[in-house]
This record gives sequence, C-alpha cells and structure tokens, in this order.
Amino acid sequence: MAKAPAMGRVKTRLAKDVGLVEATRFYRVALARLIRRLAADPRWQTVVAASPDVQALPDQRWLQDADAVVPQGEGDLGARMQRVFDTAPKGPVVIIGSDIPDISARHIAQAFKALGTNDAVMGPSVDGGYWLIGQKRMPKVLMPFEGVEWSSGRERDQTLANFGSVRVGMLSELSDVDSGADHAGWRKAEGVPGFR
Repeated sequence: MAKAPAMGRVKTRLAKDVGLVEATRFYRVALARLIRRLAADPRWQTVVAASPDVQALPDQRWLQDADAVVPQGEGDLGARMQRVFDTAPKGPVVIIGSDIPDISARHIAQAFKALGTNDAVMGPSVDGGYWLIGQKRMPKVLMPFEGVEWSSGRERDQTLANFGSVRVGMLSELSDVDSGADHAGWRKAEGVPGFR
C-alpha cells in the first residue's frame, strides 16, 4: 500500500517536525528503497496498491521496480486493504505499509512461512497498529477490518478481535517514521546521502 510521494499528501505528521520538503524526501527515499529491495526477491511478486489510482499519477518513476501496480480504489484503509485481499490472484497475500524503512525480504519470507501454519499473519507496530497483515485466503478470504478505528492506536487489537478464532501468527514489532526523533534516528542508522 503506497501513496504517490507528493508534497503535502504523505507523512503529514512527520512534516510538522521536519517540514514538508524533508518529510516528502524521506518518503520518496524510503519508498523507492523498499520497492527495489522487495521486488528484487524472486520468491514473490511485489505489487504496489497505489493511491491515487495509477492513471491519475503524472510521475510514475517511483513505481518502476514493482512487478505490477493496482489501484487502491475508494474507502477507508480497511476497505482498500480488503479490496487487495479480495481481488489478488489465488494464493497467500501479505500487505505492508510503505513508510517502515526496516522492512526487509527476511520479514516478508517470515510472513509467508507463518501462513503455512496460520490462517493470517500480522506484523505489529509500536504505535498500536501494524506494518504487515496477511492471509492464507484458503478456504476463504477473511474480512478483519469491520469497525476498525484507523489512526487510533487500537487498530491491532480491533483487527485481531475481528479475526475471531482463526490462527494468527505474529511477527516482530517494527516502527514507522512519524516524528522528528524517528527521522533523526533513521538518518543516523541509514547514513542517507543528502540529508542534513
């Protein structure tokens, strides 16, 4: 799930601390690296569910490394993620956020492995949400997003409750970059050129 990296549309909470230009630049760098890193692995297809819909995007260079691009469509985050689960080709599917720079191919491989013995998988985030959610989608596609209050800090608990009695594997907890302190830590860890 990714938004087009346009100033004022991405990382708005981060922009309050580091400014619009720096927040947008972070997202562009992190998103491009994430797509490139995951699309290079032959064990899966990396499909970007883009917002706004691809036809509306004047600059599509950020999508060049993806195996495919699909529109997110309308609705809240839950409706858009459910659409991905409902319309993807047969087989297991994992959905990740696009602003968690620590996601690696190892994490994705762990998620698919977890779906071997679980009906669903979740990668929790520090803020009460999750950076990954996946489903085996057999014998049916699950619908875990009903009534989830997005950006509340309760997304993980509410989604887990919606899964009911199905088996859900849990991955390691990761953080996104939403504050100036997060951003400074990311810069230091990554040594990203061009950042001051």
